[in-house]
Amino acid sequence: MSKTFTWLVTGSNRGIGFEFVKQLVASSANVVVATCRQPESATALKDLVGSAAGKLHIVALDVSDAASIKASAAAANEVLSEHGLDYLISNAGIMQAMDGPFDATEEALLTHFKANVAGPALVAQAYLPYLEKGERKVIVNVSSGLGSIGLAFGAKQASYSISKTALNMLTYKQAADRPDIISIVVDPGWVKTDMGGPNAQVEPQDSVSGQLKVITSVTKEDSGKYYRYDGENLPW
Repeated sequence: MSKTFTWLVTGSNRGIGFEFVKQLVASSANVVVATCRQPESATALKDLVGSAAGKLHIVALDVSDAASIKASAAAANEVLSEHGLDYLISNAGIMQAMDGPFDATEEALLTHFKANVAGPALVAQAYLPYLEKGERKVIVNVSSGLGSIGLAFGAKQASYSISKTALNMLTYKQAADRPDIISIVVDPGWVKTDMGGPNAQVEPQDSVSGQLKVITSVTKEDSGKYYRYDGENLPW
């Protein structure tokens, strides 16, 4: 009998998150909890339920709302209570300002931090009991190359970049605090999504297939590392 793996993907109604769900449910070995802010309007996601080889469950979750995060964990209990959670993919995030360090507003900085840092932190806390029961125990924080100081992308998109650098530090702290859990950062590349825009360089299916190869192959020795979607180790 083949193994079954459980996955939770945040921000799964479009873009990279939707592509994660689409590829995962193509295998009958996967049970996927797909989360988004408004499941009732996630038409494409709901259309996958009937055609999925694997099992797909859709749960409401807004990463900018602590109460919503807690409620989602309770709602997912029916799915995850027995087996636990093997893979937590914190993909949901925002990029709302094309600002620089000297014109970034308080609102932009705090809004990005709330969604891109506090959100993944609270999601990991809420789902920790399920991760502890899982076999793989992997946390994946989807970051960006713009969060790397070493890659030196300059002053552009300050609020977004700062929040992703903080997300990278969160991952390091998670790895240091819980060596029994594999916590990694993945840069999906510049992907052709609503956020990435039409001029982006990477197709969603290529980004996600690469990320899944990384995610499914990492071990505890890799915890705390920063990967590009193609498996390259990135500088902090």
